[in-house]
Amino acid sequence: MSSNGTDLTTGFIASIVAIVLFGSNFVPLKKYETGDGMFLQWVLCAAIWLVALVVNLILHCPKFWPFAMVGGCIWATGNIAVVPIIKTIGLGLGILIWGSLNALTGWASSRFGWFGMDAEEVAKPLLNYIGAGLSVVRGCSLAVISGILYGSTFVPIIYIKDHSKRNDSIYAGASQNDLDYVFAHFSGIFLTSTVYFLAYCVAMKNNPKLHPEAVLPGFLSGVLWAIATCCWFVANHSLSAVVSFPIITAGPGFIAAMWGVFMFKEIQGRKNYLLMMLAFCIILTGALCTAFSKI
Repeated sequence: MSSNGTDLTTGFIASIVAIVLFGSNFVPLKKYETGDGMFLQWVLCAAIWLVALVVNLILHCPKFWPFAMVGGCIWATGNIAVVPIIKTIGLGLGILIWGSLNALTGWASSRFGWFGMDAEEVAKPLLNYIGAGLSVVRGCSLAVISGILYGSTFVPIIYIKDHSKRNDSIYAGASQNDLDYVFAHFSGIFLTSTVYFLAYCVAMKNNPKLHPEAVLPGFLSGVLWAIATCCWFVANHSLSAVVSFPIITAGPGFIAAMWGVFMFKEIQGRKNYLLMMLAFCIILTGALCTAFSKI
């Protein structure tokens, strides 16, 4: 198999793993009382950082670029709203909505070169546009904000990679391997979540709402998310963000909806089942169009 074919296979496999884990990572938390979610998000982010530490050691501690932490800071800011979203509009709908905005922001910033990044070209632009559009046709204010923030999380890393090719840039010579930025990215997540949690403790006059029974489920959720994101980094490297974003951000909504149907009974009735299947067909079509635009 050619190197390009190997990259495509690796990228699509990584995308599938990421989709399944992203669609399932909040499942361990669904049946536990999590209160306002501030303590829980700190536990989740601590688990994320520990996974990043392991990955960093496996990669023999590549150079740490502080700017890559900014993406983690953005993600942690969007993540604060996740627990209220799940509790108010449900796991499936929440992920569908913020996933749509995530897909749109991440895809557009890579495709058109926003925020100082290089615009990415694909072999079949029309298919890429159709795929991205179909992935976003699902569109609740917190979920929208979270989606936009999530969609911006990889911008600093892509910016560093793009400018590493320019001799006059401070990022000249930076690694093109997305996994080399995992530790910095996840460190930004943990640092920001810690700052938010400490601010929350101050606001609560040192009486935060803690739910010990949610600690282990929250830790497991963080580990699943971290592994999924590492797979996303691999997919970004193998496929490019303009292809991986619409695929990976659209798919978890369907996985979460399946959990909502079969485990949590969030979706009931023949009409809702038919609507869900229609949504799945649209998502699948969008993912396939995006995938074929690379070939």
